Parts: sequence; C-alpha cells; structure tokens
Amino acid sequence: MVDYHAANQSYQYGPSSGGNGAGGGGSMGDYMAQEDDWDRDLLLDPAWEKQQRKTFTAWCNSHLRKAGTQIENIDEDFRDGLKLMLLLEVISGERLPKPERGKMRVHKINNVNKALDFIASKGVKLVSIGAEEIVDGNAKMTLGMIWTIILRFAIQDISVEETSAKEGLLLWCQRKTAPYKNVNVQNFHISWKDGLAFNALIHRHRPELIEYDKLRKDDPVTNLNNAFEVAEKYLDIPKMLDAEDIVGTLRPDEKAIMTYVSCFYHAFSGAQKAETAANRICKVLAVNQENEHLMEDYERLASDLLEWIRRTIPWLEDRVPQKTIQEMQQKLEDFRDYRRVHKPPKVQEKCQLEINFNTLQTKLRLSNRPAFMPSEGRMVSDINNCWQHLEQAEKGYEEWLLNEIRRLERLDHLAEKFRQKASIHEAWTDGKEAMLKHRDYETATLSDIKALIRKHEAFESDLAAHQDRVEQIAAIAQELNELDYYDSHNVNTRCQKICDQWDALGSLTHSRREALEKTEKQLETIDQLHLEYAKRAAPFNNWMESAMEDLQDMFIVHTIEEIEGLISAHDQFKSTLPDADREREAILAIHKEAQRIAESNHIKLSGSNPYTTVTPQIINSKWEKVQQLVPKRDHALLEEQSKQQSNEHLRRQFASQANIVGPWIQTKMEEIGRISIEMNGTLEDQLSHLKQYERSIVDYKPNLDLLEQQHQLIQEALIFDNKHTNYTMEHIRVGWEQLLTTIARTINEIENQILTRDAKGISQEQMQEFRASFNHFDKKQTGSMDSDDFRALLISTGYSLGDAEFNRIMSVVDPNHSGLVTFQAFIDFMSRETTDTDTADQVIASFKVLAGDKNFITAEELRRELPPDQAEYCIARMAPYQGPDAMPGALDYKSFSTALYGESDL
Repeated sequence: MVDYHAANQSYQYGPSSGGNGAGGGGSMGDYMAQEDDWDRDLLLDPAWEKQQRKTFTAWCNSHLRKAGTQIENIDEDFRDGLKLMLLLEVISGERLPKPERGKMRVHKINNVNKALDFIASKGVKLVSIGAEEIVDGNAKMTLGMIWTIILRFAIQDISVEETSAKEGLLLWCQRKTAPYKNVNVQNFHISWKDGLAFNALIHRHRPELIEYDKLRKDDPVTNLNNAFEVAEKYLDIPKMLDAEDIVGTLRPDEKAIMTYVSCFYHAFSGAQKAETAANRICKVLAVNQENEHLMEDYERLASDLLEWIRRTIPWLEDRVPQKTIQEMQQKLEDFRDYRRVHKPPKVQEKCQLEINFNTLQTKLRLSNRPAFMPSEGRMVSDINNCWQHLEQAEKGYEEWLLNEIRRLERLDHLAEKFRQKASIHEAWTDGKEAMLKHRDYETATLSDIKALIRKHEAFESDLAAHQDRVEQIAAIAQELNELDYYDSHNVNTRCQKICDQWDALGSLTHSRREALEKTEKQLETIDQLHLEYAKRAAPFNNWMESAMEDLQDMFIVHTIEEIEGLISAHDQFKSTLPDADREREAILAIHKEAQRIAESNHIKLSGSNPYTTVTPQIINSKWEKVQQLVPKRDHALLEEQSKQQSNEHLRRQFASQANIVGPWIQTKMEEIGRISIEMNGTLEDQLSHLKQYERSIVDYKPNLDLLEQQHQLIQEALIFDNKHTNYTMEHIRVGWEQLLTTIARTINEIENQILTRDAKGISQEQMQEFRASFNHFDKKQTGSMDSDDFRALLISTGYSLGDAEFNRIMSVVDPNHSGLVTFQAFIDFMSRETTDTDTADQVIASFKVLAGDKNFITAEELRRELPPDQAEYCIARMAPYQGPDAMPGALDYKSFSTALYGESDL
C-alpha cells in the first residue's frame, strides 16, 4: 500500500522499487529525477493556479468524453474517486478494481486509494498525496495528482534521441519550429507567450490550416486564439487555456504549457513516425553518398597514377643511343631527377591509393554494403602490375644507360688510339712508294748497288716491324665497327686506305728486291761498317719509335690495381733505359769509327750512309724525345693513381654508409612485421606506437639522402663496381620504399580495426581475444593463414562447420580466392556475425512509412520528408515504379533499397 499519510512533507515523485506496470517504471523515475519539485508555494499564485485548473480540466475532459462524461470542477468531481478511476481506465486501456458505490466517506477514500494504487503500479512513487486530501477537495493535492497522471500517461513516453521526456519534448518543438522566423523555443513558459510557436507547430504538420506569413509577433492574443481554435476544430485538441491567461501572466505556468504542447505532439505522432523513418533513410543515404565520393576519389587517383605510369614507361623503354658521352650523361642526370623528384610522390600516391581502397572496403563492410569493384583496369592488383612493369623498365633503363656510357667511353678511347696509330703509320709511309719506285740502281756503281741492297734489306726489316702496327690499326677499326661507333665510315675509309697502301708497299718492295738482286751480281762490295751501322740503327730506331708510341699511348683503368699494374710496367721499362743508352752509344760509335777510318785513309764519303736514312742526329733526337716522354708518363700515371685512390675512397665511403642503412632498413622491416602480429596494449596504444615508429623512420631519411649524394659522386666519377658492399643504391631505394609502404599499411590496418571495433561495438577485451586466437593459429607469423589453419581457428571459437558452411565463410573472408585469410578479414567476419546492422528490409520499411504504406513513393513526398540534397539523390537514382497500382511519377523505393545493399541481402 502506498503511503498517503506523510503529513507536512513536500510532494515528490520518483522511481518505485517494484513498479513493473505498462510503460516501465525505470524511465518514469529517470524523468522524474530531472523535474523540479512540485512546489506548493507556487500554487498560491492565482494566475498559475487558474492556468493549471483550465489546462488539467480540459485535458481530463478530452479523455473522459470517450466514456461519455466530463468534469466541471476539478476539486469536486474527483472527490468520490469514481471519475478518477474512469479517467485512469480510459487513458491506460486497462480495467481497475470494481469501485464502491456507497456515499459514505470511507467508500470515497477506498475508491481514491484504488486509483492511487493503480498509479503506483505504473512505477510512480507518490509522497504526501493521500486519499483523504483528494476526498476533502484539497486543490493543491488534486492538481498535483492530475499532473502526475499527465506526466506518466501523456509525457513519459516522449523521447527524442534518448533524452528525458521534458528535454525530448522541448527538442521536438525546437526541431519542428526551427525554420520559422520569430520563433525561438527555449522553455515551456516565456517562449510560447506570443503564440507563434503554437502556430508554427500546426503549420509544420498541416500547412493548409494556418496562414503563418500573415501572423504578427506584436499581436499575441490573435496568434494564440488562432492556434487554439484551429487545434480544437481540426486536430481534436480541446482549448485548454485562454489567450488572455497566457498574455496577462509575466511567466505562464510551465506544467500547463507542457500539457497543452504534449497534446500537439500526440496529435502529430504519425508525422513523428515519418520523421523517424526519414532520419533512418537520411543516415543510410549519407553513408552511400560518402562511399560514392570515396569511390570517385579512388577512380580519379587510380586514373592519374595509371596515366603517369603509361607516360613514363615509354620514356624508360626508349633505348636510342647517343653519339657522345656528354649526351648520355645528360640522360643519366635526367634519370636521377626522375628517381629523386618525380617518382617519390608517385610512390606515396600508390601507397595512399591502397590505404584509401582498404578504408573504403572496411566502411562498406561496416555499413553492410557490397564490396567496391573499381572500373576495369583500375584494381589495386592492376596498378601493382603496372607499377611492377614500370620498375622493370626503370631497372633496365638504368643498366642500359651505364652500359652505354661504358661503351662510349671505350669507343672514344679506341677512336683516339686508332687516330694516333694511323697518324704514326701514315707519317712513316709518306714517300715510301716513291722511294720503292725509284730506278736509281740503273745508274749506280757496284758499291752503290750493294748499298742499295743493304738499304732495301733495312727497309724490309723496318717494313716487317710495321706489320704489327697495321694489324693493330685494322683490329681497332674492327672493334669500333663491332661497338657501333658513330663515325665508323671515316674510320673504315682510313683503315682501308692504310691497308691498300700497305699491300702496294709489299708489292713494290718485292719488285725492288728482285731488281736489286738481279744487278747484285754486277756489284762488288759494300762498306761493312756502314752496313753494320744500318743494321743496328734500324731496330734501335724502331725500338725508340715503339717506346715513344707506348709512352704517348692513352690508357683507361677502373681500379687501383689496374693503375698500379701500369706503373709497375712503366718502372720495368725505365729499368731498360741504361742498356738502351749503351746500345745507342755503340751504334754512334760505329758511325764515328767509319768517319775515323775514312778520314785516316783520306777516303771521301759521298754524302750520308747509303744503307739507311737513320742518321746519328735522328737517333739522338729520338733518344732525347724518349727522355722527355718518360717523366710525362710518370706524371700521367701518378695522376691516374690519385684519381683511382679518390675513387676507392668514394667506394669505401658509400659502402660504409650503405652497410649501415641497408641492415637498418632490414631490421625495421622485421620489427614492423613483429609489431603487426603482437598484442601489446589497446589498439590506440598500438596505433600511437606505430606512428611514433613511423616518425622515427621518417627522421632517418637524412641518412638516405646522404647515401644518395655519395651515390651521385660515384656515378659522376664513372665508378661501376664496389667490392666493399653487397648493397647497391637500387637495393637501398627499393628497401626504403617498401619500409615506408609497410609502416603505412600497418597503421592503416590498425585504424581499420579501430573503425571496425567502434562501429560494431567490439570491446577491447574482445579485440584482444580475437588477436590472441588469430596469432595462435598463424603458425608462420605472417599476419595471414591458409584455409586449414582458419578452419581450426573457427572451430576453436565454437563454430560447428560443415563443408558447405565453411565454403560460405571462406567466400566472405577471401572474396578474391587467394587462399589466405588476413586478420582484418577475420575481425570483419566476427563483428558481422555478432552485431546488428541496417538492412535493406529496414530501409524499405522506412520508405514505406514515408509513402503512407504505398508500394511506391513520389518525388513530392521525398522532397517533403528528406533534406534537399538527399531527396534529389534518391529521385535521381530511383527507377519508375512498374506495379499494378502505379501512378504517374511513382518511384520504386524497394529496388533502390535493395541496390544499396546488394541483391544477396534480400
């Protein structure tokens, strides 16, 4: 039994400890806890009491009329409890205990107690309201009891976005009147004095009943009367207050206004259902619009990236060689700019594209939408294939550039060597044909003939010595042809001229020998001393010419060992110079001996030595030239040795840095792999850890830049090998790009897990349990598992799997049939199995509410119930309705809703 006898205590109402009546006791108590206490002193204000009497009386009569009765005086007409019990039966739809019909006070008290007991059974705790006060006609207590009934049966069930009843009703009013000028609902008293808020509520739901634009804020009585009369005539809301009561009060009674406004709320409850349905549709459409925007962004970014790859690959596959090293080095510099400037942003775009694709697919799964299928040729796998083709072309292009530079360097060296040897040979052959064709032997004396024979023998010896040079010239020309030298035509022409001339010299030499041998029988002696001179001078002269040629010979080396070999050979050559000097002095001594004998015997020599053209002056001149060329050769070799030492320093410098950066990248890759499969802390902790890790990786970039600078110095020095390290710049670049991509992908996976967890209501403990289970069956610790391990994982979580069910699950978690299941796919599956999402059926039901239970909806209805952008979104995508009850302009909302979720949902 409820205590109605706590005398002199303030009137309170709150949650009942055991109330379980219709409507629930808890929510009523929550609302009551937020209401101001019903202050008895306030009722002493005659204006407020008058307003409450009118409002509560009208409200009670609006229900009692359904039972064929009404009240006139709220203090008197509830005293016997009969109409009070009847009121409760009408508004609750339930039967109360049979009332007592006696006229005695005890009968009246018993009837009122039955009514109060019924109120208490609905979860309302009543304090200080007793049956005796009601029977005695206590106005304060009677009004308090009626207010309690109004709260419980007219206001309690009002809820907007999970707020309390009062706040929910206020929020409903604010939303409905927001578009109207001069209306600003902030409370249930002052905000309603000018009457515009009442008119706005009616116009919002029944615009044909109110001409709102003709109302004036400075005429509140007219406004209030207009609203109350229209509500009574068309909405079946009885007039509960007079306009003068509200306007003439500084602050209208809050409870009276709330009671009046609640009648408007219930009168428009059907519209409220439509609003709820519209909100659901707006939410679904907003998700779809956002997803379409993400899809458009993906298509645009994918198209731009593919277009860049399509433009770049032909450039990398253009292998047209240039004629000079300078032109090829410019190509190499352009390629360096591409690697340093143009490609890195595209690497970031490619990584961001994969991240956007994964995020979009996650959002689609979370909103129960079909997976996104990019247009043909724009799948992530297509882009990866194109990227792989790009990198293959890039690698081939760099190798071609370096090989082509080596080839051109070799060609320049060979061409210069050809020109030098050809010039020396042509200088030697100059005049030789005329000499061989000279018929001087026809008029020569015997001694002259013998001299000519010896001279010719010396010439033949010299000719044989030049055979190697001619062969070398031809071999160099052949090599230039094989290496596709751009000026091969002129080289071949010059080489052919030398060979033809050489053949002619050989033929002329043979002819002259035959002529000399024919006349040799007619000749007697030859000056032996001159002959000995000629025989020794010719090879010595040839040796000096070879020495000068070798000392001026160009060289090309790539290592310190090669230049040290040349220096060693040069030192060995220098060690032979003393013996050569002694040979020179011996040859000159022969010449001096001939002059001494001629002078001592008064012999008159006829000019120079008839057996040779190599005079002592020539020998001394060439010997002096050799002496001058030796230190020049020393200097050139030392310069090259210094250059190779510098190159070796560059190699060691690059290797030292590369041997640090390379293992660092490998270590970071392994650490990221380990982090991605471990469970340390919450997902937010893991995400924070990974982002700190990412910052540490980005902070390491200067080390890579330093390595790039060192690599550029090596390439500019034309260094093509490095025995001090196994890491090339290409390996380092690829490793760095993979490291940045891997850490970005890992962060994205954690972000998607957070997105899935929050969207599906997964707790941190559940997420950790999912991760622990996955890691246990991820035997290889790769972050993915094959179908056998995944089956074992599902069985461990309580699934009883047949082949058909398991195949269904695999089609969900592995739609591409790769044979592997990732952790993200696993948690998506687990969250989908354990949580509820919007479905196509729910969206169809919402559209049906907006359509007034029709099987179609019109554009006008969509524009009235939905925000403009979302209404137009639906209209643009809905097909015309083709059903038997179709009418002009009817739209098919069922097929549209089904398309949002994919055909399989229905």
